[in-house]
Amino acid sequence: MSGHSITFTHALCRAPSRSVTAGLRAEDRGAPDADLFAREHAAYVAALRRTGAEVTVLEPQEAFPDSVFIEDPALCLAGVAILLRPEAPTRRGEVAALRPDLSRLFPEIRDLGGPGCVDGGDILCSDTEVMVGLSARTDAAGVAALRPIVEDLGYRMRVVETPAEILHFKTESSLLDPETILASPRLAATGCFSGYRVIETASGEEGAANAIRFNAPVFLSDGFPRTAERLDRVGYEIRQLPMSQAALLDGGLSCLSLRYSLRLKP
Repeated sequence: MSGHSITFTHALCRAPSRSVTAGLRAEDRGAPDADLFAREHAAYVAALRRTGAEVTVLEPQEAFPDSVFIEDPALCLAGVAILLRPEAPTRRGEVAALRPDLSRLFPEIRDLGGPGCVDGGDILCSDTEVMVGLSARTDAAGVAALRPIVEDLGYRMRVVETPAEILHFKTESSLLDPETILASPRLAATGCFSGYRVIETASGEEGAANAIRFNAPVFLSDGFPRTAERLDRVGYEIRQLPMSQAALLDGGLSCLSLRYSLRLKP
């Protein structure tokens, strides 16, 4: 396995704004604390940098409370930045705000055509395949527009149905290595990961599935000890990070960065 889906030279993050307290949430469990969010975000950035990657942190965007979740408006694939179209109207402006930064960092920018919507949180990429979950935030028209871009870059596309109670496909799944997926039992039970080895999160620890493999370590939100032990036992290097404030806005580890290496098509 080549592993370019888990090996990165760069990451792009955006610092949380003070307006993050007004971010979208499916269930109101209280507003995040902006100062604590900033500290947890800084710890996240530092952890990525310790793997040897170059991490760029963009200035906060007060006009867009959810813009700290930089993964949703774009996809970085095979050295190309693809600008997506978030479903939430309050997030549409994040795409235009991000374009100048991506244009500076990437030699090629592509735009999602048509009227459909795709959130980056619904896209999980392995070495050869792009899995896209249809959800409340990603529709069939958006997936149809994304398919030719993905296939032109040398990837297969797999379209799956995300259970209605799961916000984003990657809310409950992540790539541990090019052949292995970490997933919640309810998402794994749909059969959407056929052809991959699946490691399920421990009972009651579904939130652990929103992890990221970034170079050697697998980063896991803290508070999921049995899943961490399960992964450690099969040989993954686990590093746990506080994600309490992002979780209040239905966010997690994958949402907070665009991870990439500038290289030729696979």
